[in-house]
Amino acid sequence: MKLDSSIAAVVTGGASGLGEATARALSAKGVKVALFDMNAERGEQVASEIGGIFCNVNVTDDASVEAGLAKARAAHGQERVLVNCAGIATAVKTLSRDRETGAVKEYPLEVFERAIAINLVGTFRCIVKSAAGMVDLEPVDEFGARGAIVNTASVAAEDGQVGQAGYSASKAGVVGMTLPVARDLMGDGIRVNTILPGIFETPMMRGLPEKAQASLATQVPFPKRLGRPDEYAKLALFLIEHDYMNAEDVRLDGGIRMGPR
Repeated sequence: MKLDSSIAAVVTGGASGLGEATARALSAKGVKVALFDMNAERGEQVASEIGGIFCNVNVTDDASVEAGLAKARAAHGQERVLVNCAGIATAVKTLSRDRETGAVKEYPLEVFERAIAINLVGTFRCIVKSAAGMVDLEPVDEFGARGAIVNTASVAAEDGQVGQAGYSASKAGVVGMTLPVARDLMGDGIRVNTILPGIFETPMMRGLPEKAQASLATQVPFPKRLGRPDEYAKLALFLIEHDYMNAEDVRLDGGIRMGPR
């Protein structure tokens, strides 16, 4: 799929991190970009800088996603591209002990459920509602191509660490649904791929002490540094533009395989 001013795109989680970098990369190609996020101040700023539109969207809510899509389509037309970057990271052990009393504490199920609701169900919700609009588009080639979807999982889907049960389960779900969703949509000319990022320079990562960031960087085999959001964006655009990339789960991690801690 050629990315130019004839293409509209929706990027969830587009106000910061991997989503922001992808939105900027798409805009640089001339694509009309709508940012879905709950950070209105930052989202409006990024949208203004790239000539896009901001939509205050909660991916866990049907009405919110539908309203965001309606606003984006009114401004740019039906999107052919969806990039799902909205997500949260959680870190809670299945069982732990209170340091003072020694009492066993169980994983709060509401924390587990929230990770699933945002990272997995939210991603699927956006896929369904975006693809429902793509199917009525005219194909862009003789093979019937109509759209492209890129999802964001994590290396934690395969290398979950201590405390990542909820996060890993949510991201493994994104990986697990990539193939069946791609198969569901193949007759409509919509390709679906997923990126599994490793350790990246995102707002969440920048909140860690510099020493901790440096320690994480040394765990990457090569190059020994954190990934950059623009590197994620380059891969996302490759997956969108390469017509033969479909139903793939691609690690982007500098070769890292996460240990237990």
